[in-house]
Amino acid sequence: MGHLASVLLAVGLLTALIAWAKVQPLLAFVVAALVAALLLGVPPGQIPGAIEKGIGDLLGSLVVVICLGAVFGKLIADSGAARRIAMALIGVMGPSRLPVALTVTGLVVGVPLYYNVGFVLLVPLILSLVFQSGRPAVALAVPLLAGLSIAHGFLPPHPAPTALVSTVHADMGTTLLYGLVVAIPTLIVAGPLFATTLRRIRAAPPLFANTAVADGDLPGTFNSFATALLPVLLLGAGTLVTMARPDLAPVLAFWTNPLTVMLLSYGVAAITLGLARGQRLPAVMAGAQDAMREIAPILLIIAGAGALKQVLVVSGVSAELGDMLGALPVPPLVLGWSVATVIRICLGSATVAGVTAGGIVAPLAQSSGVDANLMVLAIGAGSLMCSHVNDSGFWMFKEYFGLSLADTFRSWTLMETLVGVFGLLFVLLLSLLIG
Repeated sequence: MGHLASVLLAVGLLTALIAWAKVQPLLAFVVAALVAALLLGVPPGQIPGAIEKGIGDLLGSLVVVICLGAVFGKLIADSGAARRIAMALIGVMGPSRLPVALTVTGLVVGVPLYYNVGFVLLVPLILSLVFQSGRPAVALAVPLLAGLSIAHGFLPPHPAPTALVSTVHADMGTTLLYGLVVAIPTLIVAGPLFATTLRRIRAAPPLFANTAVADGDLPGTFNSFATALLPVLLLGAGTLVTMARPDLAPVLAFWTNPLTVMLLSYGVAAITLGLARGQRLPAVMAGAQDAMREIAPILLIIAGAGALKQVLVVSGVSAELGDMLGALPVPPLVLGWSVATVIRICLGSATVAGVTAGGIVAPLAQSSGVDANLMVLAIGAGSLMCSHVNDSGFWMFKEYFGLSLADTFRSWTLMETLVGVFGLLFVLLLSLLIG
């Protein structure tokens, strides 16, 4: 059997195990990696070691950063800082600019919060605003959720972009800066502009009775913004200084390392959002336990993707795939986006789509000379495409807003697709500007 056919069969098996048989993703990845190794002629005695090495290599550089990101985001949510940010932006921009305020809220809050946490935390706020303003629920929700989705797919320290940075050998700070450049115009299109076409969709949210947002004991506005955005400010500033003064790179290496940045940010958050507001340290740390439980399934997905990637490397087919994809008359960034899109449509999970696509196109990213940071963003855009009935986000949106399937496709699925398409277009434009 040809090498390409073997890889396609392994990916097809992975798809069937996760999407149809509902096998836990780590187990599905390991089974697919075993099958791929056997089909590709890897000596059986080397297969377990290759799988273990793949899991260890990928998780080893990411697990602390991703876990710190999870506990940091949990603290931002539990302290009320995320709610304060949302209310401050809405208050500053006023009732007439609610869609714009919610758009900015989605991106700002989406940086520290993982997607599901942000969704569950902010949807009650949206429903409260719907009740107060009388505006259509879907038209208000889409700009905010587009911001959350873009942060989830494009911006470190979210799990998939963080894993992709490691897989294609990009730079975390540069990817974050490029990601913000791409995210803003993409968000304008998929958020407030697209939302103007959704005003006639009528939602029947079942949670109207429970949407009051208490604002009595929230942290201050400056404290909330400064703490939530601290990782972005530290990574971004470090990258800009290093670009301007390369001679300072060795001096700043420790302080701009993502592990150091996330640990420092969490420490500051524990003080400013917890201890300084009269909480005891055990109470501040309590949310970390829940955050670790929430992030564990994502870490297992990343581990499984590492196993499959290592099998492709050990067998030698990874380099062959890179050469084959590089020979196609399609730009490398478009290829990375396309691979992620296909996997996203098949499997539903943006995280699985991103990290799996990264393992497949990593050799292409290295051999083609394309900017690795832009490849992370292209794959991230593809991983958000065409959300449908196999994506948990699709059903969360449908049920929270009481929509029909047709209206969910018309609003949620189309919004995610716009994020994916325009995300790629702006990545390509950025590649021309910096090339």
